[in-house]
Amino acid sequence: MIGLALFIRKWMNNQNNNQNNGDNNGFFNKNPIFIFAIFAIVIVLAFRSFSGDGLGGTFGLGSNAQSKMIAYSEFKDMLKNKQLNEVAISETTIKGVGNDKTIYLAKRINDPTLIGILEQNGITYSVYSENNWFGDLIFSWIIPVFIFFAIWMFIASRMQKNIGGGILGIGSAKKLINSEKPKVKFDDVAGVEEAKEEVQEIVDYLKSPDKYLRLGAKIPKGILLVGPPGTGKTLLARAVAGEASVPFFSMSASSFIEMFVGVGASRVRDLFENAKKEAPAIVFIDEIDAIGKSRNSGPMGGNDEREQTLNQLLSEMDGFDADKSPVIVIAATNRPEVLDAALLRPGRFDRQVLVDKPDFKGRCDILKVHMKDVKIGKDVNIEDIARLTTGLAGADLENIINEAALLAGRKSKTFVEQADLVEAVERSIAGLEKKSRRVNPKEKKIVTYHESGHALIAELTKGAKRVTKVSVVPRGLAALGYTLNTPEENKFMMQKHELLAEVDVLLAGRAAEEVFIKEISTGASNDLERATDIIKAMVSMYGMSDVAGLMVLEKQRATFLNGGQSIKDYSDKMAEKVDEFVKTLLHERYTAVLGLLEIYKGAIENMVSALYEEETIEGKRVREIIKNYEEENGLESRLVELEEEEKGKKEE
Repeated sequence: MIGLALFIRKWMNNQNNNQNNGDNNGFFNKNPIFIFAIFAIVIVLAFRSFSGDGLGGTFGLGSNAQSKMIAYSEFKDMLKNKQLNEVAISETTIKGVGNDKTIYLAKRINDPTLIGILEQNGITYSVYSENNWFGDLIFSWIIPVFIFFAIWMFIASRMQKNIGGGILGIGSAKKLINSEKPKVKFDDVAGVEEAKEEVQEIVDYLKSPDKYLRLGAKIPKGILLVGPPGTGKTLLARAVAGEASVPFFSMSASSFIEMFVGVGASRVRDLFENAKKEAPAIVFIDEIDAIGKSRNSGPMGGNDEREQTLNQLLSEMDGFDADKSPVIVIAATNRPEVLDAALLRPGRFDRQVLVDKPDFKGRCDILKVHMKDVKIGKDVNIEDIARLTTGLAGADLENIINEAALLAGRKSKTFVEQADLVEAVERSIAGLEKKSRRVNPKEKKIVTYHESGHALIAELTKGAKRVTKVSVVPRGLAALGYTLNTPEENKFMMQKHELLAEVDVLLAGRAAEEVFIKEISTGASNDLERATDIIKAMVSMYGMSDVAGLMVLEKQRATFLNGGQSIKDYSDKMAEKVDEFVKTLLHERYTAVLGLLEIYKGAIENMVSALYEEETIEGKRVREIIKNYEEENGLESRLVELEEEEKGKKEE
């Protein structure tokens, strides 16, 4: 048995050697489980043949003796007729050898007359045991255990060759590391000019390090790219490697974490060992916050697997010399506020580069990059599309171009037209148009007045966003209509009157229902929620009220992710004051909006008529309707004030 195990082990080693030598075309490599099953069956049959069947061996006839199963009554008649020469009796079976050397078997019955018949006819009889202790030992214990360990060794060796490293390959990063030489260049990255300038010297250093070394300068060991999702952090890292023509080792931070202790640290070591062999190289770790969270962030503490992985990463970034083996570590995250302080200190991630959402020019450049491989019609105005996409990231713009191409292809067009791009923008912002959704006349009337109220107040309120489009065509999951307000430029701060203007626009839909329908509906639920949040933020975070003065009551922790965790630190008495202020200010703004809607009732009716007829009207048409109504009724134009304000901004 030991010799058999050694034979199996030697065979498995030969198979592994064949794999290492590149011989993967043999029958044994293609069908290992099948070959092992055949081998096990052969071994079992061999043992069975050596041990015999227990029939012929009892009478000295050998294992080739013929046997026949008969009834007990027939067996008893053969005894009486002296047709059997010798009989053997066991616990459950009785068998005898006949005059023709055939072995006859019968199920034993508790018959007291059997022994008398045997002695009366002078037939030799004996007793034998059906249990074979040696066979039981072999087939019940040794062979199953042997087969189990053989299969285990086989699977372990195969997994180790396929994955490499550790038991069943656990701990290795070979299959998780994406190693390549990217062809992406800086020309393929648009809208982040400042970020490109920050990483340009990394490329210059990797190409010609001597001009930096002779000055005594040291290149940063690590660069942390931070910014909102979809702004091109990964693309920028690939562009750095592509410009420098160096190997690019990328790995997601979540790939370091496993349920087994020490696996993450092992994978970190593998990643840096591979990068050092190919130096100069770039190591890119995406979503580094998965392993780089602050070790003081949790109340329980403890040295868990994630902390061990982080400790190994810190050690590796300290352990290589960027001058002798230039390996630049680039990491990306949209949660820099949760990272450990030891990870951000100079000598590890020396530099943080902000990759923010693009401005107007950046959006134009990004659209041009993604339009290179798309057939664009002559009527396409990139600047108009860029104005409609304020606040969107590069990934959103890429998706809009692709959606426009799909829409044009669906209509069998030869080029992507401006209308396709505008529709793609609206899909991205408001959702898919639901032309098949049937809205009853009553609901359509409510939606039409609701959206007209939004549009009117947006055009008449100083500081509000101008209207781009008003539609009563259902879109998305729940929107039965929408008013699209898109500013031309990104706004990084807002004044108090602009926040209040946004509140007025949000309340205008419900106010229009009250004025014209004489009853309110559930359609304004989201508007009321957003208006309440704005006023609460004015009190608790921006210090724009007398309730808390300049005291900050609420802190936002998420820098780039919307809806991050907020920390509230104020008393119940202060909470009551905040609630009362929010309620009072909402009522004041709502009353002012009602008054303005009463003055411009005719303009609302004209707008509703246009929406009933066309379902969708542009912002320019909205302004024409308001202007005509003001002229007809001798009202002082509020639109003129807005236009003068816009002209003043452009002159500045």
